[in-house]
This record gives sequence, C-alpha cells and structure tokens, in this order.
Amino acid sequence: MSISADSAFAIRPLVGNLALAATLAASLALAAGAAGAQPAKYAFGKAGTPATGSAGAFGRYAAGCLSGAVRLPESGPGWQAMRLSRNRNWGHPSTILFIKRLSRAARNAGWAGLYVGDISQPRGGPMTSGHSSHQIGLDVDIWLRPPDRLTLSRAEREKISSTSVVARNRLRVNGSWTDSHSRVLEAAARDESVARIFVNAAIKRRLCKTRTGDDAAWLRKVRPWWGHTTHFHVRLRCPPSKACVEQAPLPEGDGCDRTLAWWFTREALYPPPPDPRDRRPELTLADLPPVCRSVLKAR
Repeated sequence: MSISADSAFAIRPLVGNLALAATLAASLALAAGAAGAQPAKYAFGKAGTPATGSAGAFGRYAAGCLSGAVRLPESGPGWQAMRLSRNRNWGHPSTILFIKRLSRAARNAGWAGLYVGDISQPRGGPMTSGHSSHQIGLDVDIWLRPPDRLTLSRAEREKISSTSVVARNRLRVNGSWTDSHSRVLEAAARDESVARIFVNAAIKRRLCKTRTGDDAAWLRKVRPWWGHTTHFHVRLRCPPSKACVEQAPLPEGDGCDRTLAWWFTREALYPPPPDPRDRRPELTLADLPPVCRSVLKAR
C-alpha cells in the first residue's frame, strides 16, 4: 500500500497527537506509580472524613482500609473518646456498637464507664504514628484507667494519661489493679463479636491465677503481648465479607500454660534491640487491597 505526499502530510498531525498522547499516558503512569510507591500513611492521615457508602472492612487488620466508617461520639452515657486531635475515633459500625455494650458492662463492674483510645482513622489505613494495626476499623484501645469522671474537656483529654497496672519488673500487676479490671476484661472477652484481646503478660498471668469455673473460652481470647500496660487492645471479628481477612484461629486451651511462661523468660522480658536491616518497609497503596484506592478517592 502506498501513501501519497498529500496523505502523509494530512496524517502527520494525527501521528504527532498520538505520540503526545502516548507520552502523556506514560507520564501519568509514572506519576501514579510514584504515588503508589509513597507510604500510604500520609494519604490516609490526611483524609478527615469517612468514605461514603456502605460499611466495609477491606484487607487485613494491619494492611487495609475502611469505608462507611461511623464516628464514636466524643462523649456518651458511659464513655469519653480520648486524644480527639488525632481524629481516630472512627470505626466499623460493629465496633461502635461493641464500645457502647462494653461501656454498660463497665458500669456494672463498678467503673463510671470507659476512656476510649484509638479506634481507626476516618478511612482506616496505615497511621503516621502509634500503630501498625487499627487499619480496618475493627481494633479499639480501652484505657485501663477507670474514669475519674466523664465530663473531661477536649483540652483535658489531650493531657490526661492512662494508668499502668503492671509492676516495673513486668512480672506481676501492681496496686492499681482491681477486681473490676478483671470483670471489665471478662465482659469484653465474652462478647461474641470479639476475636481476641491483647494485654501485657502480667495481666494475663493475673487472670489465669484468679480464674474460676469455665473460664477457658474467654481466657483463650486474652493474648499476651509486649507493652499494653496502660490499655487493652480489643480486636473484633471480621463482618461477613470475603474482603476482610481474619487472623489465624486461636490455639486450643485457655493460654495459661507454658506458652504464657515464656513471656517471663529473659528472652521475652529483655529482647535485643531490633536490627535496622530487618525493618519492614512502609506500606504503600500497592500493598493494600486495590479497593483502598477507591476508598481514598471517594467523597
């Protein structure tokens, strides 16, 4: 097939436009790739409002996002949300309902209610500080400080701190621990929506020593972990959805066995400082479920 000079002249602008379009497309792809390579915590940290639409927990507790989040009111009949400047009092609707149930149980246990720590950001995702989990709206930190009162101002909530209930040697609880703490933790663990609760090993040891009756079912959910001396971390089960990834099932038994004893060995109490070479790279959008891009873009 031959092309005349006139035809070639007419096609030349089209070819030029196609080349320009290809160049622009390549540039946009590179820009998108560069954005996808940036730590995702900055994009999610800037999102000040939830993604509209139905509630959805996408991905894993430590690599995911959240749509249709519900904001825990700053104050309620049995709770106050703390550190309001962080804007982390957002969660999956099931989490908000759980907090309200637990606040009633706390009052029955003798507390005035609950001081509620971080839940999640408005659209979930990685945070710029403080947590590797809390990304899909199904984690919540509950302070181990029984509320002095539930009329704290916003300013007071920024300054007040929780109370450690663990001795300095981390081998046992201290004098701040009460039977009411046990009852609040038991109420949380017995809630059917709860998958597991993370506490300091000294707290788990105390619960094991004072257990009565058929405690295996709820004690199994209470898992020892480093830190957690001033709050306990509740993790809820995934809602019915293939998009949310549950953790592995809990081991059998109540956890008051030699696996707990390990937490009081020198290896656990005095772990070596982490090797910088083993540091995990920051999560990018590419590390999260594809739907999380849409969650970020949603109004």
